[in-house]
Amino acid sequence: MKVIMFLLLMFKFSFAALIDTKSFDADFKQVVTDEHGKKLKYSGHLKALSPRYVLWEYKTPMKKSIYINPRKITIIEPEIEQVIIRRVSLDFDFLKIINNAKEISKNNYIASIDNTKYLIKIKNSLITSISYKDEFENSVNILFSNQKKNVHISKTIFIPIIPKDYDIIDR
Repeated sequence: MKVIMFLLLMFKFSFAALIDTKSFDADFKQVVTDEHGKKLKYSGHLKALSPRYVLWEYKTPMKKSIYINPRKITIIEPEIEQVIIRRVSLDFDFLKIINNAKEISKNNYIASIDNTKYLIKIKNSLITSISYKDEFENSVNILFSNQKKNVHISKTIFIPIIPKDYDIIDR
């Protein structure tokens, strides 16, 4: 559940300083560093469409797709042939969270949600990175590249296609 909340927050923050952004498309590299300096590295692609549509496609070290839409989150994990579906509260307000991000210096913003501080870096009105410490005190840094904003993204890509033979966990 913490991963899902993190992904929701990342979507929220991707629009923190970009109020005029209607869509966001980028590659990402995520590095999680534990207290001993051990690093886990992930990479993939993100597509987001206002107000609450997001597709995180993890490519390495394993494939995983996370679909976020206004009513549910669907996680498809091909390597274990499993799908997890979670309902999202209808009163969940992305814009309220976005407005919590405050500029702390030029191109640097900070937001605090549930006692976690997120540092958001911007360059040329595009997000370049988001950093924070997770609930296990791991340092998490997400770097964005090949960013595009306000490009056409069809809502249909946010509809998950679930293979019939996958196990489905619906919560």
